[in-house]
Parts: sequence; structure tokens; C-alpha cells
Amino acid sequence: MDRLLQGVQIRINNKLFLKDPESSELGKKIIELSIQMINEIGSESFTFKKLGQNIGSNESSIYRYFENKHKLLLYLTSWYWSWLEYQLVFATNSIKNPKEKLLKSILIITREIKEDSAFSHINEVLLNKIVINEYSKSYLTKEVDEENKEGYFVVYKRLVSRLRDMIKEVNPGYVYPSSLASTILESGLHQHFLKDHFSSLTDCNDNVTPTQYLTHLVFNTLNQNLNE
Repeated sequence: MDRLLQGVQIRINNKLFLKDPESSELGKKIIELSIQMINEIGSESFTFKKLGQNIGSNESSIYRYFENKHKLLLYLTSWYWSWLEYQLVFATNSIKNPKEKLLKSILIITREIKEDSAFSHINEVLLNKIVINEYSKSYLTKEVDEENKEGYFVVYKRLVSRLRDMIKEVNPGYVYPSSLASTILESGLHQHFLKDHFSSLTDCNDNVTPTQYLTHLVFNTLNQNLNE
């Protein structure tokens, strides 16, 4: 178990920051308040100047930690995916049955998030909302290929790989495991977004959760393929 926990420590690509925000109280305050502000006003309206005013510090002090707000958004989303990976690996490590393991993983990835008291300066509930509303902005850029080479999305890709391997354990003959795995992650976010903003475009509501929908989709797909 100790080795397992070491493998899922929340470590962020050091190319995303100039100075590790976890190394100082100011850095942690930058993370804490940026989450609150981006959730409240959105990434477009968010600026380091506004953040500095809220922190009570010069704008230049924030630039000592992050090159720009795009890198900050990448940092926040990377932290979220790392934290989610920790939750997934810890919750499924002792599960031997492949179907139960995949079912648990879908629940972890698509459920509504509760705040984790282990990280006092990070509100995971608000960060989840940011990921739902803002994550696509971190990779729908002209620089995405170069940033991918720099490893900015490695944790997200690792989550897809974990799901892919679980899918293959449930149905080794299924020919689209990576596509289905990435669909679980992306659709988990998208269904929450539709539920909150375009309710007529989804069947998810107060009674039907994205978890229920995706569980139905995934296992119907895999079971159908098993019977062919």
C-alpha cells in the first residue's frame, strides 16, 4: 500500500510553474484564491492584477510563480486530475473483480465531488466546477501539440490509460478501449455541464446522474460485444 500511495502523490509538472506554489504560504494563497475567483468570474475575466488585489500583494509577485494565467489553469487542472487519480487508485486497489473495479472507477470519475479536508488551501468542489466549465480551454489552443510534448497532460492521459486497461480486463475482445475510456472522462464532464446549463440536451437531472448514464452506456457496450 505504501508503494501505491507513493505512485499517486499529487505532483505537478514543474514546467507549469516558475516557483512551486506549495513551497510558500503566498503560493498556497495564490492557488486558493485563484480557484475561488475563476469559479466566480471565469477564466476570461480572471487576471493576475485582480488576483493580486484580492491577495493584497503586487501583481509581480504572482508572476514569480506562474508565467501566465494559461499556465495557472493548466496547473489547477493537472492538480485536479492527479487528485482524482489518487482517489481512483486508492479506492480500486483491493478490488479483484474486473467489472466491480470498472464500476467503482466510473463512480469515482463521474460523481459529484466532496471537499477533501487533506488539502486545506484547495476547495475540490470549486475546482471540479472549474474543470467542468474550463478544462477544454486548457487544450483547445494552437500550442496543444507542443504542450503535449512537454507533458502538460500526462496525468489526464494516465487516467485514460488506467480506464482502458480496466475495460480490456472486462472484455479483452473489445476493439475500442481507449476511445471508450476517454469518452468516460470527457462525457463525465460534459454531462455535468449540460445538466447545469443545457438541461434539454441531456437526460441527467436531479434523479438521473451522469454516473448512472455512463455506467449504463459502458456496460451495455461491453456486454453487447461479449455476446457477439
